[in-house]
Order: sequence, then C-alpha cells, then structure tokens
Amino acid sequence: MDDYSIVNTLQHPYYMTLLKRYFSGYREPGGIRELLVLALPMIISTACDGVMTFTDRLFLARVGPEQMNAAMGGGVTMQMLMFFFVGLTGYSTALVAQYFGAGEKHNSTKAAFQAILVTIVAWPLILLLKPLAIEYFHFMKIPDSQIVFQVKYLNILAWGGLFSMMRYTLGCYFIGIGKTKVVMSATIVAMLVNVVLDYILIFGKFGFPAMGVQGAALATIMGGFCAMVILLFAYFSHNNRFEFSVMKSFRFKGAIMKKLLYYGYPAGLEMFLNFLAFATMIALFHAQGETVATATTIMFNWDLVSFIPLLGIEVAVTSLVGRYMGAGQPQVAHRAALSAIKTGIFYSVVILALFVLIPEWLVRVFHPDIPSQIFEDAVPIAVRMIQIAALYVLAEAVMVAIVGALRGAGDTHFTMMASVTMHWLFVPMLYLTLNVLGMPVTVSWFILVVFFLIFCNVLIWRFRSGKWKKIKVIHS
Repeated sequence: MDDYSIVNTLQHPYYMTLLKRYFSGYREPGGIRELLVLALPMIISTACDGVMTFTDRLFLARVGPEQMNAAMGGGVTMQMLMFFFVGLTGYSTALVAQYFGAGEKHNSTKAAFQAILVTIVAWPLILLLKPLAIEYFHFMKIPDSQIVFQVKYLNILAWGGLFSMMRYTLGCYFIGIGKTKVVMSATIVAMLVNVVLDYILIFGKFGFPAMGVQGAALATIMGGFCAMVILLFAYFSHNNRFEFSVMKSFRFKGAIMKKLLYYGYPAGLEMFLNFLAFATMIALFHAQGETVATATTIMFNWDLVSFIPLLGIEVAVTSLVGRYMGAGQPQVAHRAALSAIKTGIFYSVVILALFVLIPEWLVRVFHPDIPSQIFEDAVPIAVRMIQIAALYVLAEAVMVAIVGALRGAGDTHFTMMASVTMHWLFVPMLYLTLNVLGMPVTVSWFILVVFFLIFCNVLIWRFRSGKWKKIKVIHS
C-alpha cells in the first residue's frame, strides 16, 4: 500500500469517527488539551531524568558490566532510602494544587514550606541508614566484583541526597500551581550538566582522572544541585513572592503539616516498601551471577526509559485532579483522569512496537568497549526479557494515570495498600521460581508480568467505583 492509499484509508469516515471518539472532549476542562499543557513539560522533565540515568549506565557499560550493574543496584538502593520522604513530600503537589484550585494561594506556599521542612529533616536520617544499606548488599550475596563499585556509588549519592530531594520538593510546588515549564527548564539543565560531567569524569577527559562509577555519582549530584538552584531562583522571584505571599510562609503550620503527613505518609510508605521490594528483586536477579545481572540491568534500563515519561503524565493528572477536586468539580477531575489514560496509551503503543520489533538492537547498545563473554551470554536473555516486557507497556499507561488521579483526589491509603501488596507478592514469587524451583530467568520474569497485569485490574475497579470523588482533603 502506497502513502496516498494510507492517507485515504485514515480519512475514511469510520476511522475519523474512531479518532473523534478517542479524543472526545479535547478542548473541554479536564480534556486532553488541558492535560497536555501540564503534562508535556513534565514528560520532557521526566524524560530528562531518564536520560541522566540511562547515560550513567550506558557510559559505565563501556567500562565494564560490573560497574554498570553496580550503578543499577546502588541507584535503586539510594532511591529506596529516599523514597519514603520523596513520597511523603510528593503529596504537596496535590495539596498545593487543591489550595490553588480553592483560591487560597497563600496556603499553597505554606504547604510547600511544610514539605521543605520534612526534606531538611530527612537528609541526616538517610545518612544514618546508609550503613544498613551496605550490609544489605552483603546479605543479598551480590558478587564481590560488583559490590565494591556499588558501595562507592551509594556513598557519594547519599552525601548529595539533599540536593536531589530539595529539587524534587520545590518541583512539587511549581507542578501544583501549574507552572511545569519551570520544572522542565531546571531538569533540562540538570540533564546537560549530568551528561557532560558523565563523559568527563567517567572516562577521564580534559585532564581529569578516569573515575568510573564514582564519576557517574558525582555527575548526578552536580546535575541535581544546578536544578535546585534554578528552582530556588524561581521560587523567590518577584512575581511568585508577591502573588503567593512567599515571605509570610516560612513558619510551621500544624494544620497543614497534619494534612501533608496524613495524606502523604501512605504515598511515602508505598514508595519506600515498593522500592525495597524492587531492590530485593534486583538483588535476587543479580545474585544469579554476572550474566543474569547484566541481562536484567539492560532490560530494566530500557524499562525505565519507557516508563519515566509516563510519570510526567502521572504528575500532571495528580495536579489537575487535585485542582478540580479542590474547586468542587469531581466530574471534571474524572475527565482529566480519562484524558491521562488516553494520552498514556497513545505513547505506549510506540514503546510496544520498539520492544517487539528491535529488542536485540536495544540490548546491543550497551556493548562494552572491550569484548566480553559475559555480555554476549547476556544478550539472548535480555532480548527475551524485553519482549516479555512488551506485554505490559499498555497496562502501565493505564496504571500510572489511575494512580495519579487517585492520589490527586486523596485516595492515597488504597493505592498504598494495593501497590505494596503487589510488590511484596513479587518478592517471594521470584525467590521461589529462581532459587527453589530453579526456573529460567525469563520464565520467572514472565510470571511477574502476568501478576502485574492482574494488579492493574484492581486499580481499574477502584477508579470505576467512584469512591475517590467523595474524599474531602482541604475542607476536612
């Protein structure tokens, strides 16, 4: 079929009707157009975060599989240490948005400052927990050739964790008031700094020593620091100071802090327990040997790249649903959630095609500069795992949109229970299939994917029940 025939086919009334139905309500409040205004800068922002992580591991793959795998294991562990506080302060997005939607702009900055206070308290606690994380590496029997690099990577990330968390907390405020372009600009700068410093510090360019995994960690910290500085300048800008009474917000507000802690702790606990489960699953895979560790690291790298832009949609729909729930318009909030689902599926179809059609090319992007038998043995395993991952990319889009909508409405306790239950069912299931039944890695991965699809149906049921529309947050 030539190009002209394809165009004629797509212009057929039947297909035009399908497209109109799919994008119905495009210009209405809560429609796809309004969602995209918020979501596109956040998709770009989260994609930049994905590029930073991907570049770290891609450059380290050139040095050797052990350092690439260490960056995966150490990075996930750092996220595990941070993510209770990240999830907790992340609810400030919904809280800021609800105050903004209710016309209480002065309370938006007060909510943001309560989140900043939590962030400042969190950093020393993370440093105190770092030795436990290192003991965890030994307990999970990570190969010695990897664990040395993993500890170095984690140590540096932990000391720079304050910049990453403060950058995230300030970003939550701007997302809540709908100024996502500020967050996008800061993240683009962070990405550029990170990628350039990755090249210089990992490989030792321009007179710097080759630092490998330590250079990757330092580049990540410097990128986060630059983004934080940009967000601070925007927060204290003349317009923001006067419109949102910023200078009057720097005090502890018990009522707002109580709301942040009550609605935010489920999200924080959810993220911490989920990443603890994810870190355990990564460790179970890595404990199978360097070949399996390399294959799973490559697969999860691509999984991360495909998933992170969806987080931009989740953040946008959390803000939009929070705003309309604060304004007392639950039906418009419902429309915003449906717009997020449609947008996510549209994106995920592209990822599905890549995972199905060119999985081996995706795997071989991570080839080391020095020929490695470990890498060659890992290629067929990684290819099969990416193909299996294609089974759930559309379900991920639905899940992310629904979770964002439920959190924006304040239904954080249910999302916590459902998500944590799923992840902690995965851990014994993976241990049983790998270490007791001795199943191949690809079979174990397939079983996890099937259970993930079942979990998505639980979230769909909760969304369709409509209970989230009756939750009152700022007026409770």
